[in-house]
Amino acid sequence: MFYRASLQAAAALASLSLLAGCGLLPGGGSDVEQKLAVGTTSSPSTLDPAAAWDGSWELMRNVFQTLVSFPTGSTSPEPDAADNCRFTDNTSTAYRCELRAGLKFSNGDKLDAEAVKYSIDRIRTIAVKGGPVGMLGSLDRVETKGDDVVVFHLSKPDATFPFVLATPAMSLVAPSAYSKHKIRDDGKVTGSGPYLLDDYKQGDRSELVRNPDYKGFADRKNDAVTIRYFEESGSMVEALRKNEIDATYRGLGAEEVVNLEDNKDANSDLQIVETVGADIRFLVFNPEDPAAGNPAVRRAIAQLVDRDALVAKVYRGTAEPLYSMVPKGIAGHTTSFFDTFGDPDRKKAERILTKAGITEPVAMTFWFTTDRYGSSTAPEFAELKRQLEASGLFRITLKSKPWKTFQEGFTKGQYPVFGRGWFPDFPDPDNFIAPFVGKDSVTGMPYVKNEITNELLPQSRKESDRGAVSKQFERAQEILVDDVRLLPLWQGKLYVAAGEDIGGGERALDPQTVMQMWELYRKASW
Repeated sequence: MFYRASLQAAAALASLSLLAGCGLLPGGGSDVEQKLAVGTTSSPSTLDPAAAWDGSWELMRNVFQTLVSFPTGSTSPEPDAADNCRFTDNTSTAYRCELRAGLKFSNGDKLDAEAVKYSIDRIRTIAVKGGPVGMLGSLDRVETKGDDVVVFHLSKPDATFPFVLATPAMSLVAPSAYSKHKIRDDGKVTGSGPYLLDDYKQGDRSELVRNPDYKGFADRKNDAVTIRYFEESGSMVEALRKNEIDATYRGLGAEEVVNLEDNKDANSDLQIVETVGADIRFLVFNPEDPAAGNPAVRRAIAQLVDRDALVAKVYRGTAEPLYSMVPKGIAGHTTSFFDTFGDPDRKKAERILTKAGITEPVAMTFWFTTDRYGSSTAPEFAELKRQLEASGLFRITLKSKPWKTFQEGFTKGQYPVFGRGWFPDFPDPDNFIAPFVGKDSVTGMPYVKNEITNELLPQSRKESDRGAVSKQFERAQEILVDDVRLLPLWQGKLYVAAGEDIGGGERALDPQTVMQMWELYRKASW
């Protein structure tokens, strides 16, 4: 019953896929070993949901439960730990969930209404900067009624709240194992998800085994999964070729994707699943930096960046230029940056700087992460540097760090300009605007725009038909273009590469583009 346009986008993300290679056979088969290994370049920055608003969700979706979630092919949040959930009023301000019977955490503790309340309240109590607390802006209080009923009272109408509850950030944790006042950092997990985290080595691997006490929607087609973390996509693909892993997710470089699609890969027994994506990449400008804080400098950069050249040279068709923070395929998408700046133009950029009294090349440092978005990130920033310096208007220094330290740096405001990626929490325009504005911006730096936070977003959240909120988000994007605090670069596609004996790749990505490991299986025969 929630916004139809968003749900159509969710369905597209879940089901529109193209399989290159041999067709998949139904069923997992019981006569083969159902233990799989999956590679990714996106390792968790934390194992604690209260601190996670990034790629850590990949692991969390598989070891924790949320009240509602997105089963493969679903078009709206459906019960997981909950038996049923619904709004109990006509104003979308009271959301009631009744829990499944007999739920328990991996340490044996009962998963009851009080544990749900504890898990959600804990996110707000700890309030990690740049963490998921920003997703709970509409929540007033959590009420329990007995052992199995939880009611979320909202301070204002919010038709997106069920989608927020479906994110891995709202994972349920055992109160006895998680302090209410600090993040857990012992490398352990106490959840109730489809798998148990049997072993974890940071930056190396996660060993998942089937949770015998799990009660939820996931239909597990394997018994155990090893998730291996790679710093570069090249070594990940090499491991796939050597059969050291069975599939890859997150971080395939453009060259690897093109070779696989063109059947040029050295190993002919590989397949690739291409899925419609809503992930975006963008630059973030620090308003406290002398150069990046100058609107003229930001606008000059926006006038110079050649997105067509960037995606052609670096991403070779695996991405497309993006001129809005709201990507194609999502209601409210516009081409606002192109409408304002048009094609790259050095003379226009020079006039912008000259008018602001800047007549010498502007020296700036651009930062990026080395191990979050794949091996194409470094070439991408090299191309941005080339473009800006070719104008004679900028001198760019490039610096990089692994994600964990990179994230610590940008949340402390240490970087003048840095690159970020965004994978949607849920497929709605709200999720491409709201996280980046307000005092709890996911960029780590407050971005106060009262018209967006106090007018446009509240207006849109009253509307259950999400196809009817385009005007609010078009206006929000006009504001973002005027400020150029965020500069969208490109929108990507998602790929799963796997051996031909692996099935389920086309079902493994949920509408949040999070990998559901339980969908993968080894085929019994051809």
